[in-house]
Amino acid sequence: MVEITAALVKTLRARTGSGMMECKKALQETSGDIEAAVELMRKSGQAKADNKASRIAMEGLIAIKQMAGKIVMVETNCETDFVTNNSDFRNFVNVVIDTAISSQAVDLETLLSSKISNDRDSVEQERQHCVAKIGENIIVRRFARFISAKGVLGCYLHGTRIGVLVELDGGDAELAKDISMHIAASRPLCISTEQVPDEIIAKEQEIYAVQAAETVRGKPANIVDKIVSKIVEGRLRKYLESVTLLGQNFVKNPDQSVAELLSSRHARIIRFQRFELGEGIEKNQQIFGDSMINNKSDSG
Repeated sequence: MVEITAALVKTLRARTGSGMMECKKALQETSGDIEAAVELMRKSGQAKADNKASRIAMEGLIAIKQMAGKIVMVETNCETDFVTNNSDFRNFVNVVIDTAISSQAVDLETLLSSKISNDRDSVEQERQHCVAKIGENIIVRRFARFISAKGVLGCYLHGTRIGVLVELDGGDAELAKDISMHIAASRPLCISTEQVPDEIIAKEQEIYAVQAAETVRGKPANIVDKIVSKIVEGRLRKYLESVTLLGQNFVKNPDQSVAELLSSRHARIIRFQRFELGEGIEKNQQIFGDSMINNKSDSG
């Protein structure tokens, strides 16, 4: 049996504009043959939105919902800022976040296949209806869920473009919200120095070593290595403080680090998740460029 990889599903989604589950099923039925799967989906009417699927969806909304012991966050994208104020799009975002909090979904795939409350349609089917109605590409891009029986859950939504979820061991809801606000503003890479990937540290060390070598040019060879090593160590320490949550200065009180704040409140951060609208999405300049050229020709 042919393995249906995530890459195959992604390729078929780009070709057809259909949902993850529909694409996976079509690939299973066609033993992983992309062209056969496209044809099958066209025959069944599932590929009708393929011209919209090639368009970049960078705008949209981030939504958060919390109930006792559970908190969820979803990023839903559209193509233009204008559509973010469209009532149909906003209703769809509400449907998605309501389903996320009420369902047993643990990841994006299961969320998309989850049935909408009091409806036979899934989130993915509702997405396709919304695409057809609005006329723009719409994507449920990311989904995060925290469940905790003992930890303190908190969140912060900055407008509709930045969302943060936090879980603390100790502390209270007010502290959890303050930490969430800090994360929204300061964009930490991870919680502590130990969690910074080795490759990132190695890259920074290499950069600092080159910079340091320039500052010691012309000095005696027997002390160059020691000076460079000391400079690299100091700059790396400052870098790690700036990208780790515990090392950062608390935004509400810059004289206190987040680690010191948590310690004073007898709390420990267990995990956090930060979404910023559109981060990581690269615009396909050729698509927009061709559109601009065509529009200019039409108007001339």
